[in-house]
Amino acid sequence: MRKNIKLTAGFASLTALALGLTACGTSSDPASAKDGADSADKALVVAASPTPHADILDFVKDNLAAKEGLKLEVKEFTDYVLPNTATQSGQVDANFFQHKPYLDDFNQKNKTTIVPVVDVHLEPLGLYSKSLKSLKDIKAGQTVAVPNDTTNEGRALHLLADNGLITLKDGVGTDAKLSDITDKKGLEFKELEAATVPRALNDVDAAVINGNYAIEAKLSPAADALALEKAEGNPYANFLAVKEGNEKDARVQKLARLLNSPEVKKYIEDTYKGSVIPAFGAAK
Repeated sequence: MRKNIKLTAGFASLTALALGLTACGTSSDPASAKDGADSADKALVVAASPTPHADILDFVKDNLAAKEGLKLEVKEFTDYVLPNTATQSGQVDANFFQHKPYLDDFNQKNKTTIVPVVDVHLEPLGLYSKSLKSLKDIKAGQTVAVPNDTTNEGRALHLLADNGLITLKDGVGTDAKLSDITDKKGLEFKELEAATVPRALNDVDAAVINGNYAIEAKLSPAADALALEKAEGNPYANFLAVKEGNEKDARVQKLARLLNSPEVKKYIEDTYKGSVIPAFGAAK
């Protein structure tokens, strides 16, 4: 039975307070540990999306961490903002939920200094529908829901363009937006927060859904998606991340090694069967 702590937007006020107190240093601030007590015996607190991130961390906690002398605590977050602000403030030591284009955009907009430590897995973005059976069934006049955050919307639009459903401006990058579509081919678009897109499947003709949210909605990206991102050369690997300066924390390094272990690779492959893909080779 999972004993992780689920945290949602109600945690925001505490996060804001902690951001104001960061300069003073708190007992949960990784930076303060460097200046005094040895942090090696303290639990490493990691913020994570529930699926598959927290599930992978739970596997590490239950099967691998003790052998490495690592105490691991997992806190679940259901949005894409609080894990980074909590990491920046020191309320958690690390997070595991995001890819590099999203982090780059977040750091720029929020003046945060979160950095990647090690890639773990890829969750292929997919196009899903409750009413349509194939890409050929998507016609002019139908509505497609897409995530509304900068990087995931761009990622969704590239998926649609790669499958011939829209045309984008030449050279547009990962931050593509609806205004960069040069030919919608008669489609309408509905922008929604990434976490809510699966719930909109009954109200739209099709929807582009992040892999973790698809799994939570009992969809199988490998089996149910009308179109799915390719793994090769994909820049959207999800990684363990920390506040800049904490990369060498011994606990962080232990977790990084475990997340790239053969045991975790096998767990991902056996559990998700192609819906989540390891983003690393088997460790030697």
